[in-house]
Amino acid sequence: MSIIRGLIGFAFIFLIAFLFCKEKKNIKYKNIILMIVIQVLLTFLLLNTGVGLTILSAISDFFTWLTAQGMAGCDFVFGGITVAKGSSVFFFNVLMPLVFISALIGILKWLGVLDFIVKWIGWIFNKVTGLGEVESYVPIATTLLGSPQIFMTIQSQIKKMNFNQLFTVCLTVISGMSASMLASYMTMIDGKYVVIAVVLNLFSGLIISAIMNPYNEKIATADEEVTKEKAEKEPKEPFFSMLGDYISSGFNLAIIVAAMCIGFISLISFLNNGLAAICGISFTDILGYVFAPIAYVIGVPLQDVVKIGGLMATKLLTNEFVAMGQVASMTTLTAKSVAMISVYLVSFVNFGTLGIISGAVKSISEEKAKDVAKFSLKLILGGTLAGLLSAAIVGLFF
Repeated sequence: MSIIRGLIGFAFIFLIAFLFCKEKKNIKYKNIILMIVIQVLLTFLLLNTGVGLTILSAISDFFTWLTAQGMAGCDFVFGGITVAKGSSVFFFNVLMPLVFISALIGILKWLGVLDFIVKWIGWIFNKVTGLGEVESYVPIATTLLGSPQIFMTIQSQIKKMNFNQLFTVCLTVISGMSASMLASYMTMIDGKYVVIAVVLNLFSGLIISAIMNPYNEKIATADEEVTKEKAEKEPKEPFFSMLGDYISSGFNLAIIVAAMCIGFISLISFLNNGLAAICGISFTDILGYVFAPIAYVIGVPLQDVVKIGGLMATKLLTNEFVAMGQVASMTTLTAKSVAMISVYLVSFVNFGTLGIISGAVKSISEEKAKDVAKFSLKLILGGTLAGLLSAAIVGLFF
């Protein structure tokens, strides 16, 4: 039954994407099918084999260990603050380790490790997807560098992109996530689902883009060696200058996320209590009923569709941290629902990220920023469909 409902979910997702496609004759079905097969096989190996489960456990344990290392600095700075035994402070335990993780990513990039990984995995993606080098580079680079930093590494290419290519790049960014967030995500939801989401989202954004936004133009940027060009144009920054920048970026990110969570959670509480007093139903419940049909179509068990629908809407309107914070309190959810919503939440798809992408592109090219404004709602739709696709694939195995 899970497989049948999963296939129905696939059909629904692909139909919506197909309806928004303007150049249906250019859709490369072979590449799309290949990427879906790869996703299904990888999910099966990770969830249903001893080796896969061992890999998931090892990666999850590694990031848990990294978080513990990041807490060393937090304990030194905030050690005098008393926290009740058995409790956890979101800012200290989830966000502050971002400072250490950001510093670590900066070191790996400075040493050339990240550029090496991006170059060769991007090359593999290029061969599998049939897309240009830039489009193949972006999903990997987004995962390792994050948004909006990814746009800074392809400034010259963005200026040359046509409308379709820019949409593909932006869609893969908004449907991805950043490695700097991995440890924080794993403190809120099961680490194995975070890892699976990372793997699936590398392909999901490209699959949806290949349906909604197919093109076969030969564009000059498609053959440029992104990492090579980047290395040639920018001399290596002094190590401690770089390290200071990444540490500051990590701290700024933690502050921004904290501020967003305070604002959004307070607004949701205000709307929930206000509507409950007036109408007898909370804002979250209303959103849950609106998104419930979508949750059901992709395979979420019937008894959980309203709650899962509410989480989907919350994530879209606020951010993934706000939604993840609500998952732990929903103790009655089935294992399948937890797996599907956990995978769905691990991405940047929300209106706040849309603003970040628009701002990043505008800082590079005013003209291209106008293109982003034109396809902004389509971008949100595509990113949402990519998340639904990843969730539906995981649902096949429960």
